[in-house]
Amino acid sequence: MTAILQEQVLEAEPQPLEATDLLVAYLEQIGVEFVFGVPGGAIEPLYNALARSARRGGPRPVVARHESGAAFMADGYARETGRIGVCCATSGPGATNLITGVACAYENEIPLLVITGQPSLLLLGRGALQESSGAGIDTVAMFRTCTRYSALISHPDQLERQLTNALLGAYQPTPGPVHLSIPVDVQRTLLKSGPSYNLAHLLRPLAAVDDAAVRELQAQLAQAKKLVVLIGSGCGNAIDLILELVERMDAVFVVTPDAKGFISPRHPLYRGVFGFAGHRSAVAAMEDKAVDLILVVGSNLSEWTSNGWSEAVLNNRLVHIDPLEAHLARSPMARLHVRGGIRPVFERLLRTLRRDGPAEISAGEKLRFKKSTVNDPFKSETAGAPIKPQYLMRELGWRSPPDTRFLVDSGNSTTWAIHDLAMHDHLHSAGGWMRVTMNFAPMGWAIGGAVGTALGNRAVPVVCITGDGSLLMNGQEMTVALTEKLSVVFVILNDSALGMVKHGQRLAGAEPVGFELPVVDFRLLAESMGIPGHVIRTSEDFDSLDLDAILRHPGPTVLDVRVDREEAPPMELRLRTLGSAR
Repeated sequence: MTAILQEQVLEAEPQPLEATDLLVAYLEQIGVEFVFGVPGGAIEPLYNALARSARRGGPRPVVARHESGAAFMADGYARETGRIGVCCATSGPGATNLITGVACAYENEIPLLVITGQPSLLLLGRGALQESSGAGIDTVAMFRTCTRYSALISHPDQLERQLTNALLGAYQPTPGPVHLSIPVDVQRTLLKSGPSYNLAHLLRPLAAVDDAAVRELQAQLAQAKKLVVLIGSGCGNAIDLILELVERMDAVFVVTPDAKGFISPRHPLYRGVFGFAGHRSAVAAMEDKAVDLILVVGSNLSEWTSNGWSEAVLNNRLVHIDPLEAHLARSPMARLHVRGGIRPVFERLLRTLRRDGPAEISAGEKLRFKKSTVNDPFKSETAGAPIKPQYLMRELGWRSPPDTRFLVDSGNSTTWAIHDLAMHDHLHSAGGWMRVTMNFAPMGWAIGGAVGTALGNRAVPVVCITGDGSLLMNGQEMTVALTEKLSVVFVILNDSALGMVKHGQRLAGAEPVGFELPVVDFRLLAESMGIPGHVIRTSEDFDSLDLDAILRHPGPTVLDVRVDREEAPPMELRLRTLGSAR
């Protein structure tokens, strides 16, 4: 009997697990499916834990081709799913290669968990291979400048506490990346138990609302004669309520470049993009002297989202609504700040707003709406002429299913998509149908971001709009889409140049230098990777393309689009803020 009891006790005792298994268990607890990264000696125990996890259907590794691509993938995954994105790298150059992608997520307020390795604790300070602990290259300090939390775990007993601190810090008070550097021997340490805490319900943005400010805004809305609403990137989960307020108030709305994907550009009360590569109609709406109240909702009012800090928005007609103090600090001239979660603020506003129902759309507005669907598509008048970027954007948007996700890279791709890409209809998602990266804006972000997006949601088509310059920097990540059998279409605006540099120099009267790129046949490059490709030279080529079949293909496809090299992008705002506009 004693032997049987002893056997039962032994069976009941929890089995020891490595520290990295505890880390992976927490990732599974909060719904993370993938860890994006590149393996290496100092991070090997984490990959061992992920291999064990993958066998039982838990979080698994996705191997990027470069660590910056891994960070971009984690960013894309986080935007699509609303979960934290996770990326990892070995010590030394593996860690530093992550920094560009992490800095991009920091500037765009995307929550990431970044895990890097270190040599064993006993070797720190002795010149171990790729050591980056602080005795030489200090990656913990490097990440501290572009994360909300960065720490070296120097003892196994610190792991759980530091991990929970980091995960909570990725969401509060401002979302962003967090970083843990873990020596390889700490990763291998055997622990006695699994997770001590349940974090899933804690990882949510704060939704507190300044009710006094909401009441003041309700009074101002009741007195407003003409209202315009500027919708920013923080509005994804409340766009339905914001548009309901616009319609009830018979107002008009404009969007920042990074919020265009939340709305239908065919809405009759839409007046365009306000900011980088935006529209004159948006500026006119904001400058309208009859407007006595401007609501800016969920925007950080940076250079690209404020139209170069334009007085059209930064004036005493402004009411700024945002949950983040850092955003509100950029509008000290506002007549009112309303702090709080966007959705709860608008739920309160709509309770007391006059209930006339949606505003009646005038005959003129209906005509404008109808015309917008058949607007001049910039099709070249001469058969065989190079395809214009404007035509490509409009036709690409029109011919894609309403649930398509467009990720747009930095450079001319951004300008053309912001200005001309439009869906005929769209299905709402918190991340939006079009996603661009503001502020830090690294080239190649959309290539990795598209892979992460497609992994986060295999049910929707994903289109990456990029340039030949970005593709030459980060095109190797297309092979990850191939490995994972992801339906991603890589649309390459190929003009054999760093297009924004070239046209910026022309528009500024600067020396024409450093923009040339070789003529590359990206179809052949794709085919060498095992990816089907097409070369598009004219609008007729694009019209004859079976885009439906391409978007349904269970794997990536490359469209090498030889765009008109002489078509200047709408980038005057950038030149003006650089002080180089003529």
